[in-house]
Amino acid sequence: MQLIQKQQFKLSSRLYQSVNILRIPLVELREKITEELERNPALELIEDPSMASLDEIRQKKDSDDDFESTSVSDAPFISRGGNEAADEHQQFIEGALAKPESLQDHLLWQLRLQPIDEQTCHIGELLIQNLNEDGFHQEPVNSLFKHGETTRQICEAMKLIQSFDPVGTCVADYQESLRVQASLIRNAPAGMLDALAYLEPLERGKFAEVAKKLHRTEDDLEEIFERIKELSPFPGRQFTSNSTRYVVPDVRVTKRDDEWIIVVNNDEIPVLGINPFFKSLAQEQVEDKVARDFARESIKDAREFIKFIHKRGQTLRKIAMALVRFQTAFFERGPKYLRPLVLNEIADELGLDESTISRAVRDKYLQTEWGVFELRYFFTNSISATGMDKSRYSRIGVKEILKEIIESEQRHFSDQELVGMLAMRGIHVARRTVAKYRRELDLGSSYAR
Repeated sequence: MQLIQKQQFKLSSRLYQSVNILRIPLVELREKITEELERNPALELIEDPSMASLDEIRQKKDSDDDFESTSVSDAPFISRGGNEAADEHQQFIEGALAKPESLQDHLLWQLRLQPIDEQTCHIGELLIQNLNEDGFHQEPVNSLFKHGETTRQICEAMKLIQSFDPVGTCVADYQESLRVQASLIRNAPAGMLDALAYLEPLERGKFAEVAKKLHRTEDDLEEIFERIKELSPFPGRQFTSNSTRYVVPDVRVTKRDDEWIIVVNNDEIPVLGINPFFKSLAQEQVEDKVARDFARESIKDAREFIKFIHKRGQTLRKIAMALVRFQTAFFERGPKYLRPLVLNEIADELGLDESTISRAVRDKYLQTEWGVFELRYFFTNSISATGMDKSRYSRIGVKEILKEIIESEQRHFSDQELVGMLAMRGIHVARRTVAKYRRELDLGSSYAR
């Protein structure tokens, strides 16, 4: 017998629901609300704004009582949560055609936010582009590198990518993926990595046989096997999709009369309330105690669900407010002026955890005067630059400047000439970087142009 003291972190069902509601996009949120209405009889649909006619929308008056005001730079800031006029509503719900995010897109976004040198970033990009839909290497890793990259650099880049979401990509097969995922689990059961070598007998229920080989009890093996079943042997498959989808902006930012106005799209979210019958049943002293307790528990769940939806909107509003503060130049002058920004800057500003910001911005869209952008678009790493103001340029900003130079060129500049022209603006990048950005912008070489 052994007395063991250990710490564990477990998500309660309500906390898990809160995290899930924050993570899912607007379209899926409506589906989630429909499921909850079917599951919980105490939850009631009061109004569905998305089903309202244009005449009904025009008759609604703007409500300024719930506006939150704060200061952004020198301009006042207004955050609107109520209904807008019919023309604004029509602009807001205009769908943007979007290509589903691929596994490579998701991993590259995370890679470019890391504080790593250009060489490691280049190695990471090659590794990510070599992954198949499962998240595994397509070609042997050694065949990708022929420019003097060291084994240590390659291993460091692989280890970094393996820790990205989804965990366990950039590996050879599902067995290595499971080992990586198990190694990154906090407070993983002792012997979990060893048990992965016996997956086949464990799946057949031969816990006694495996326990004897690993010198552990059957209870230990059952607990370990339950944790193993939580892992994903093919982590990249969650991004596999061949369909094109329409996206609806979650937030809209405009400037009117020197005021920044933020509107959270509540017009796509049904208005929910508590069923009056269940409310009266929970308050009355009825003889059927089981019915009363059921009513009270259902009402509690319904109120929690409504609170989580409200909290989701508040979090998106706060993130949009912070983005306006950090990216004021972008909102005023366009993508070329997007500044470098990482998740922890917004997290520190709002007093939230970085993982909360990451979940909140995933698959969410923001409508601006320059178009509809993913919220993640506003997070980009920096390109070192020099100049009188020692300003920093974001990767996206440099690409926009490069595009502007190429589109306005009198003659076709070579990549080396483009390097020099960027340097004159205080942006120092390698010729290889210019060539990569040019390809990403779908701009040909000087000869092709």
